[in-house]
Amino acid sequence: MDRQEPVTEAAALRYLPGQDDAPVILALGRGETAARIVERAEEYGIPIVEDAETAGVLNRFGVGDCIPPELYAAVAKILAFISRMDEEFANRVGL
Repeated sequence: MDRQEPVTEAAALRYLPGQDDAPVILALGRGETAARIVERAEEYGIPIVEDAETAGVLNRFGVGDCIPPELYAAVAKILAFISRMDEEFANRVGL
């Protein structure tokens, strides 16, 4: 992914319906750590959504925390985007 500006903050989330009550923060970082989080996601084909504001807010929490209800709307947009990407990929490969 070509970036115009360097990554300054990043957050990695997991949400497993039926297992997680809310999305869980798996990784957080600023500066070089944020860049490494994004690089790893790219290496493993994990969808990346660039949203500096949400990443900044999430970096106020800790790894392992569930996101708080006031962030549900922002994270729901991210999860919906990823769901669409997954669906498009499945259609392309015939799943």
